[in-house]
Amino acid sequence: MSYATQKMAEEKVFKDPVHRYIHIRDQVIWDLIGTKEFQRLRRIKQLGTTYLVFHGAEHSRFHHSLGVYEIVRRIVDDIFQGRPEWDESERLVVLCAALLHDLGHGPFSHAFENVFDLDHEKFTQEILTGPTEINTILSKVSPHFPQDVSDVVAKTYANKQAVSLISSQIDADRMDYLLRDAYFTGVSYGHFDMERILRVMRPREEQVVIKYSGMHAVEDYIMSRYQMYWQVYFHPVSRSAEVILTKALHRAKELSQTDYQFSFEPHHFKSFFNHSFNLEEYLALDEGIVMTYFQAWMKEEDEILADLCDRFVNRKLFQYIEFDPAKDYRKLSELEQLFKKAGINPDYYLVFDSSSDLPYDFYRPGEEGERVPIHLLMPNDELRELSRSSEIVEAISGKRRSDHKLYFPEDLITPDGKKKALKKQILQVLKG
Repeated sequence: MSYATQKMAEEKVFKDPVHRYIHIRDQVIWDLIGTKEFQRLRRIKQLGTTYLVFHGAEHSRFHHSLGVYEIVRRIVDDIFQGRPEWDESERLVVLCAALLHDLGHGPFSHAFENVFDLDHEKFTQEILTGPTEINTILSKVSPHFPQDVSDVVAKTYANKQAVSLISSQIDADRMDYLLRDAYFTGVSYGHFDMERILRVMRPREEQVVIKYSGMHAVEDYIMSRYQMYWQVYFHPVSRSAEVILTKALHRAKELSQTDYQFSFEPHHFKSFFNHSFNLEEYLALDEGIVMTYFQAWMKEEDEILADLCDRFVNRKLFQYIEFDPAKDYRKLSELEQLFKKAGINPDYYLVFDSSSDLPYDFYRPGEEGERVPIHLLMPNDELRELSRSSEIVEAISGKRRSDHKLYFPEDLITPDGKKKALKKQILQVLKG
């Protein structure tokens, strides 16, 4: 028996609050879970700063990765097995890609990426193909297997059907994070009938399609995703925490490039500040490390760094106002000047932030970034794009919604003490 087909003597299970159980029979999968690169995901929160809004959102990318694996396992072992359109030889590569698709996320994920100009997907591919415990295990399957798994994650794998299980407009990744994030945040609008969707999934040459009878379950899924983005993922208070986190890291980076002497030297970050880090240094970072630095930097002599770290650690977040960049650009310029006069650095304490999402997109040939749409399998065996049959989906198809906010520390501009009149003027401009 080859390593690729080796089964464990006894099935292992993880008790899971979303899927009830995660089932492991493949030795390869069990070995991958035990690697240090995969175990690191326990120390990376799935929702970044959202725990400062929804206190239950403490779940990790380890939880989510197991969940995506379990959904794909159910699809290929229970729904697709035996169907002529499904190539059974692709089973292990999609299971591994499902399990390992988030390996490259850094601490606080997207905020960390923005500060240091990183791409977690590239790091995922580097972990899969580089000198890691993960790569050693994947290479035991075959010399080219690590690259195959990497190609599925990168969406460049030859079998587009395999890719669509992990990355499409209705994939295992999205289904798990919607249900899991709804569960841990305690909201109700992220729930949909995943069981029904799995039952009506069918393999086709280039993608996974949905039986026409399951259209309403897919409508529910799309609306759940829409609501989760605007009620949870783009929550303005969570964005406020992310703004402060980002600005604290920017301040530390700026100070490190001067002659500033840290009381608590940023050893873990120095190679990131000058973009000279390697994979080992990247994997050494997790959210516990970041929080250790932030707690230490609360006592730094630099007032801005100390204040921003204190705000993040102790949840003293910025307030915000709605801000239309097309109409209010003059207001921003005026506020920047007023902040400077008041002795408040606008680079760190007056922050414009924008969020946008495209809940569902139909196919438009030739457009950059086009998305493969969801197709319904009609009773006559023809395929029909979802929005042509669903009025609900048609109403939101191709429509990007954006939200813009201006963040600021209200406590620093309260009109009392020094420069009272100036602070009062700042408030008038903000509210005007």
